[in-house]
Amino acid sequence: MDEDQKNHLKAYGIAYWTISKQVEVDWLLNYRGGSFLIKYNKTVEDECKIRGVSYEVIADGKVVNLLNEISDPSVNMEMVKLEKTPKIAVYSPKSKLPWDDAVTLVLTYAEIPYEVIYDDDILQDKLSKYDWLHLHHEDFTGQYGRFWSSFRYATWYQEDVKSQEALAKRLGYKKVSEMKLAVAKHIKEYCAGGGFMFAMCSGTDSFDIALAAEGVDICAAMFDGDGADPNAQAKLDFNKTLAFQNFKLDNNPMNYEFSDIDVTNNRGLNETNDYFTLFDFSAKWDLVPTMLTQNHDKVIKGFMGQTTAFRKNLIKTSVTVLGENKGAAEVRYLHGEIGKGQFTFYGGHDPEDYQHAVGDPPTDLNLHPNSAGYRLILNNVLFPAAKKKPQKT
Repeated sequence: MDEDQKNHLKAYGIAYWTISKQVEVDWLLNYRGGSFLIKYNKTVEDECKIRGVSYEVIADGKVVNLLNEISDPSVNMEMVKLEKTPKIAVYSPKSKLPWDDAVTLVLTYAEIPYEVIYDDDILQDKLSKYDWLHLHHEDFTGQYGRFWSSFRYATWYQEDVKSQEALAKRLGYKKVSEMKLAVAKHIKEYCAGGGFMFAMCSGTDSFDIALAAEGVDICAAMFDGDGADPNAQAKLDFNKTLAFQNFKLDNNPMNYEFSDIDVTNNRGLNETNDYFTLFDFSAKWDLVPTMLTQNHDKVIKGFMGQTTAFRKNLIKTSVTVLGENKGAAEVRYLHGEIGKGQFTFYGGHDPEDYQHAVGDPPTDLNLHPNSAGYRLILNNVLFPAAKKKPQKT
């Protein structure tokens, strides 16, 4: 999985497919970009050829030497067994909206199966069927993505509002914001019970904002029919959030922002100098962050979104920063634990489309088979497949 790999993204699909066939897969952390080791199997080799994935056949003696090298305490490498295929759910509206989703794009490209669920499924407690949940570009605050200013006359926006309001009413909620809060709380409980949650773009900060604002009206009249609580800021409860604290709400409904968590409007970066660096972790001691940062490149080109990156001083100290632009004091990639489960937030919309606008066509991943930015998504997909080791404490 280093620079010699012709298709990094489909290689994850090979690993997933191989596990589904009850064939053992070892993930060699920090070895040649986080390579996969599979006992020779003609069927797997043929599948690699079909999907255009680079591989090497090595002798048993070389495997022994390789494993001895990885197990050396002085070497920052580790081997993790991938023992199950995670059952994957993508939280996404059933209706078609004028933007795509990086996770569903890369899952489809890598040929990793997933199921789409939405608010009604989650509120009917169907999350327990899944090991891994991705939050599609979403607004959990009930403000329809703050698109009102620019798109309130657009057919897609009006239909989305109508659909969300109808669903909320059918499920017994007076407002969409109340329904979205209930969904966010169910997802939080899913994580605490042992689930894995991954979110990108506005699915990150809007999730925490909704949790902090439980019982507080933060929606202006155009979103829910009545005004926001003028004292909403003082009533936020940061003990209820996963990753962020001490943030300030953006009270102007005309702005395309929810709070000051996101740095989009205040950053001095552009496409030429926008990048973030992945941290190096101890593979033998910090197994989880090591898995999540496996890559053939440690410097990742940046990309924008409604939520592009997170203001570093608003991240809880319990959260692990996986990737940041230190000079800009912004975090792009973070991970945390809650109860028995875990969550990962990744800023930005599409790793291979710097400024993806509403209505733009989806990225063709055939043009980006070695995308380091997309690899981070797929690390999260395989993470729940890993056999857990006892902590060395």
